[in-house]
Amino acid sequence: MARPIKETPILFGEDARRFEARMQEKRTESAEARSRRLQNYALAMQMMEAGKNVVMTTRPMTLTDAYRILDK
Repeated sequence: MARPIKETPILFGEDARRFEARMQEKRTESAEARSRRLQNYALAMQMMEAGKNVVMTTRPMTLTDAYRILDK
């Protein structure tokens, strides 16, 4: 049985200031990382549309694994 979700803590003082400053920082993404992320997203959408169930494994799924699942 699932455990109940705890309440989200409220930040005060220095913790709140650090959190706010971190949220305002612009995060950059390399062109290579963006391309890889978008390719993985498109592949995941293809798998969902094809109705393929993906079983979680002990190792990360490679693109080869994903294409193999789509071909079956």
